[in-house]
Amino acid sequence: MNENNVLNKSVINWYPGHMAKARRQIKENINMVDIIYEVVDARIPFSSKIKDIDDLIENKPRIMIMTKSDLCDDEKTKKWINYYENKNYHVVMVDLINNKGVNKILDETNILLSNLNEKRKEKGLKKRAYRALIIGIPNVGKSTLINRLVGKKAAITGNKPGVTKKLSWIRINKDVELLDTPGILWPKIDNSNQAYNLAAFSAIKEEILPLGKVACYILDVMNQKYKQNIVKRYDINNFNIDDVMPTYDIIGKKRGCLLSGGKIDYDKVSSLIIKDLREGKLGKITFDEVN
Repeated sequence: MNENNVLNKSVINWYPGHMAKARRQIKENINMVDIIYEVVDARIPFSSKIKDIDDLIENKPRIMIMTKSDLCDDEKTKKWINYYENKNYHVVMVDLINNKGVNKILDETNILLSNLNEKRKEKGLKKRAYRALIIGIPNVGKSTLINRLVGKKAAITGNKPGVTKKLSWIRINKDVELLDTPGILWPKIDNSNQAYNLAAFSAIKEEILPLGKVACYILDVMNQKYKQNIVKRYDINNFNIDDVMPTYDIIGKKRGCLLSGGKIDYDKVSSLIIKDLREGKLGKITFDEVN
């Protein structure tokens, strides 16, 4: 892929005030929690991982929760699970739409923290609920996961980044309390592919990167990694990153993205491509590769 044509070596310096505040609050409260639930998107399990998370969570035991397991490439995901398990993570795959894998999070929590209350008992202290901090980038499925864990609507959900603005304690059950945090990014995203992966899967607000560039990036990656998927979806056999208009014309006509007079609405085509990716209409895909 010729990055210069699509990405222009973009560097993202988007860092809202509530993210900086959330980081400070996490550091202030980290001694209160026993375990970390680190949430990533299984379709971009590297790009969606908070890069400087170790600076925030110190040496706490952690579970990596990969959401969107129903939408990811199964073979690539196996490699990513192995990659993170080799780094001493406990990885749990969850499908939040069909509520699969959620109970395994609590099972893993009980295993990892089994000694905590035994030590309290030895000291003559009463048993207490485990305290977990849940952390992840914006729009990775954190709030939906919390609602699944609680079994009712406990957190506000949305399909745009920045829904949760502050830290809050939520009781999961009698054994686990959860400290919810806003979605946070790192201050500077200087890797173009990671920046566009985050934009493609809605971790970065749409105003930050042009929709057309994000859509072209998606088509280019799909053409390289999952060509049969875009052939099936859009009936396009030859995508040229240096000349995207013929592809846009085909998609626009096929999917009815038209202005008055039959002209192609190119903005609508871009939005459609991004929407199709996020909703899984381009098939089970994973954009990140294990090095």
